[in-house]
Amino acid sequence: MPTNDTIALQEFWPWLADHSNCILRAGTPDSILYDDDDFHWRFMQENPRTLLVQLVRGKRLVGEVFIEPELVSSVRMNPGDKDEVIFDLMAEADGQEQVLYYFVMAHGFEENESNVATSRHGRLH
Repeated sequence: MPTNDTIALQEFWPWLADHSNCILRAGTPDSILYDDDDFHWRFMQENPRTLLVQLVRGKRLVGEVFIEPELVSSVRMNPGDKDEVIFDLMAEADGQEQVLYYFVMAHGFEENESNVATSRHGRLH
């Protein structure tokens, strides 16, 4: 995958929710949540201006990330370690770009993909 490919948050968000079992890490520049076999990721829209990603163990909240969509100018894809792909949710202000949130995935973004294979992604979504 070429460095610095970008997609819109509106395209990335539903894909991310469909690939929740493929998230390895998520966070902000100041915090990080690590996936674990005992955890699962939950996605919701708290209100029209806030997206919410929660990491849950059973019914216990481990951590959460609040995403303000109006601040995200694009989602940048970069290769990570091994087969990992880093999705940086970027903000642009005064000609400067900065990472607001990020997701490290076990694989890259596939446009127009058909049904997700259970063997590739662990369990059914």
